[in-house]
Amino acid sequence: MRNKEDQAASTRHQARFAGFLYLLVALIAPIGLIYVPGKLFVYGNASETASAIRASQWLLRTGIAADLVHQTIEIFLVLALYRLFKPIHEARAKLMLVLGLVPIPIVFANVLNELAALVLLSGAGFLSVFSAPQLDALAYAFLRLHGQGTALAAIFWGLWLYPLGMLVMRANFIPRFIGVLLLIAGSGYLVDAVAKLVLTQYAPVVSQLALPLQACELAIVFWLLIWGAKPQACASALA
Repeated sequence: MRNKEDQAASTRHQARFAGFLYLLVALIAPIGLIYVPGKLFVYGNASETASAIRASQWLLRTGIAADLVHQTIEIFLVLALYRLFKPIHEARAKLMLVLGLVPIPIVFANVLNELAALVLLSGAGFLSVFSAPQLDALAYAFLRLHGQGTALAAIFWGLWLYPLGMLVMRANFIPRFIGVLLLIAGSGYLVDAVAKLVLTQYAPVVSQLALPLQACELAIVFWLLIWGAKPQACASALA
C-alpha cells in the first residue's frame, strides 16, 4: 500500500513539473510567434517592415531569444511528459516523444532567417553594393521564409498532440475531456499550417478560425500545474 502511495506521489510531482514547463512555453512562445511579428512585420510591404526593424532591432532580437528559450524548454517538457505517460502506453508515449522533438531543430534552424534579415538591415559596409530597396526586399524575403519555417514546425506541433491526447484519454489521472481538447488543438495547428503552406490565399481567415482551436491546448497546462494528478486515481492507474 505504501509503495502505491509513493508511486502516486511521484506521478503527481511529475505531472506538476510537466505543467510548470508547459506554462513557461505557453508564456514565452507567443513573444516570438505572435507579438514580435505583429509589431514589426507589415505584410506585403518590404520597405515599411525594414524601417520598423531598423528602428527596433532589439525587439526582433527579443523574439529570436524567445524562440530559442521556449524551444529549449520544450525539450525538457517533452521528456517530462514521456516519463509521465510511459506507464500508460509505452508505444504512444514514444510516438509523442518523437513528434514532440522533431520541430525543435526546425525552429532553431529557422532562427537563421531572422538573423539574416538583421544582417541585411544592419548597415554594414560590405552591403554597400546593394541599394536600400534591394536590402529591404532581401530582408523581407528572409522573414517570409521564417514564417514558412514556423508553419512547417506547426505541422509537428499539431501531430504530437494526437498521441498526447490519446494518452490523456487512456490515463485515469486526467479528465478525458482534456484529451479531446488536445485532439481539437492538434487539428487547429494542422489546418493553420496547411493553409499557410499550401492554401495561402485562405491563410489569414483560417488562422483566425484556428486560433481558438489551438487555445484548447491550454487546458492540460492548467490541469497539470494547478491540480496535478489526483493521488487516488494515480494509485489505481499504477496498481
